[in-house]
Amino acid sequence: MTPAPALEFSHVGFSYGTAPTLEDVSLRVGAGEFWALIGPNGGGKSTLLKLALGLLVSDSGEIRIFGKPPAEARARVGYVPQFATFPRDFPLAVEQVVLQGRLDSRNWWHPMRKGDHAAIRTALDRVGVADLVARPIGSLSGGQLQRVMIARALVADPTLLLLDEPTAHVDTDAETSFFDLLAGLRNSMAIVMVSHDVGLVSRHVDHIACLKRTLVWHGAAPLTEGILAQLYGASARLVDHRLTETS
Repeated sequence: MTPAPALEFSHVGFSYGTAPTLEDVSLRVGAGEFWALIGPNGGGKSTLLKLALGLLVSDSGEIRIFGKPPAEARARVGYVPQFATFPRDFPLAVEQVVLQGRLDSRNWWHPMRKGDHAAIRTALDRVGVADLVARPIGSLSGGQLQRVMIARALVADPTLLLLDEPTAHVDTDAETSFFDLLAGLRNSMAIVMVSHDVGLVSRHVDHIACLKRTLVWHGAAPLTEGILAQLYGASARLVDHRLTETS
């Protein structure tokens, strides 16, 4: 029997009001595949992730996570939100942040369960920052916080990892290290990442989905400038910003 895809959208539509945000979106992400989701602001990228997480319900079409509705598959999905949505001045240590990924229906003030400490250490070690376990999150660099947030998503052993603009607030060295980290995770999970950095992601992912309310194009990387023009306008070019920093 052919295994169910990690994530599947079939003719999905969604609207926050009268104007549609997503129209007739069909996408299939296989187990172990690495996808980037790109497109202009307001194109529906973050909305697509929220639908996959079950935080929103589609107006039409069908969404499946490993063959099940999102609400029934949440335990198999890890999520890394945009850094801008995370309050770094909140008085939490790294261990407490990562623990959030295991709370499920528990309240955050309840004591840790048996196995929580070991799972947290394993997740932090997996992303290479086990030595930060007791550090306050406000003291971390952008790259360190990025890895801690990934550890929070990994601590429940997901088989699908969703990331929303994970490189938006880190420097170039941290970006390179980040993609090396994701490359090591691909053996155990499918990955879907929202990004605006078209040039960078096209060098690292297997597949790219171009979203502008509907899917303009999806398939194997790299992109052509013709597809970019459909997304961003006629003047769009495929440029990796790392190649222009020293010019």
